[in-house]
Amino acid sequence: MEEENTTIIMASLSTLSPSHLTNLTHSILSISHHHRRRLAAVLSSPTLFSLTLRHLLSLSLPDKTHLIANHLISLLHPLLINRKHHSLTNMKLRDLDAVVLLLFLCETHQLDPDVLETSADNWREILGNMCSDTMLSNNSGLWTCDAGILMPYIETLVRCKRFVDIMGGYNHPRRGDQKQGYEVPAARAAVLALRAVEVFKGAGEEVECVICKEEMSEGRDVCEMPCQHSFHWKCILPWLSKKNTCPSCRFQLPTDDVFSEIQRLWEILVKSSDLHVA
Repeated sequence: MEEENTTIIMASLSTLSPSHLTNLTHSILSISHHHRRRLAAVLSSPTLFSLTLRHLLSLSLPDKTHLIANHLISLLHPLLINRKHHSLTNMKLRDLDAVVLLLFLCETHQLDPDVLETSADNWREILGNMCSDTMLSNNSGLWTCDAGILMPYIETLVRCKRFVDIMGGYNHPRRGDQKQGYEVPAARAAVLALRAVEVFKGAGEEVECVICKEEMSEGRDVCEMPCQHSFHWKCILPWLSKKNTCPSCRFQLPTDDVFSEIQRLWEILVKSSDLHVA
């Protein structure tokens, strides 16, 4: 599964122009530095480490899954920003601290399962030493090339995707063969961002709102979706309160349902990778 997901991401990256790829690399480098600074801040402060660890331990497994799912959306964001399908999700600093610590704990356990068998009181020193070693190795020159910047980022993204695929679908209607017919409302921020446009008609042309099947009057302000299909505001707003899709072409707006949003973003990546294969 991880190999397949990595292939999809790499194929999607190959469709970017050199300038977009350069911008993406710079964005990912900035994000990665920010995450490492937050992890270093947590590990260097006994108080912040204690608060963050206590917060993590208080979360149930579904809550941890949502935490990683929101982090996954933030990781997908720079890959899609040039395709104008990016997500509107922003993580709170407390949640970011929790997720970078959780991921580092998982990475540490994978590298050395016995190292965390000691008392949790010793974890901050152990993790701090490991974090320092990791940062020193990153400064050895690998991070000066695009591959050295992109690959750690992609590996983290793929690990989060695998975890969400395994854990995130449980107790969620849009899982596997149940996703057919499952509807989610559009994100409120996405709806507020929709444009109002004036209806213009050619000679003898009729413009119909496909929701109510009534003609849209010339000169009237209507709602234009990002796919450029237009509808009466009074028709599209109730529609988007239940569904995040365009009534004409099924174009998907962002949604606040985290697992559906991940699926929406991942489908965009898959489609772009298919273009590379074609």
